[in-house]
Amino acid sequence: MTAKAGRSARGDERRAEILRAAFEVIAERGYRGATLSAVAERVGLTQQGLLHYFPTKEALLVAVLEKRDEWDAVPEGKWRLDLLASLVEYNTMRPGIVQAFSALLGESVTEDHPAREFFTQRYARLRASMAQMLRSECGEALPAGLTPERAVPLLVAVMDGLQYQWLLDPEGVDMPGAFRDFLALLGGDGDGHGGRDGDGG
Repeated sequence: MTAKAGRSARGDERRAEILRAAFEVIAERGYRGATLSAVAERVGLTQQGLLHYFPTKEALLVAVLEKRDEWDAVPEGKWRLDLLASLVEYNTMRPGIVQAFSALLGESVTEDHPAREFFTQRYARLRASMAQMLRSECGEALPAGLTPERAVPLLVAVMDGLQYQWLLDPEGVDMPGAFRDFLALLGGDGDGHGGRDGDGG
């Protein structure tokens, strides 16, 4: 490895460390309560040292959100209902990530929040992708009678809404089980498979 490559690898490791610390601080304090100095202290840097990697708090926020979506990335057009059910179950094993995401999502509805545009665009892409998934698995109408476009806002709302309830009461809310129940209500079989019948209708 060349010296330049070694510096680049160390820089990547440092950025990853900073992002993990930022997730922790945001989960604890929310975005508005999180400070660059608090993140820097957690990774043994000065605030000026942190600015070398992320020049503004907004730049760090965007990097945090992009990293979170990168962890959950599925190739375009490859989402399936069973993968969504698996993702919900996986989220129970990473409460800190879920907490940071939920805190940012809740705050982003205010007009001046720097994550507002990110979440607005994210949900538009997510609804389009999920509608394509439902149409592929269930056709133009789900067994419950909804079109994919009408069902998708409900699907996304249940996923994110369950996260808030689970974070508040992890012992009382079975997040994966509740999501499987919703899929059954939506018209699947509760195991994340769509309801297309044998003749393709």
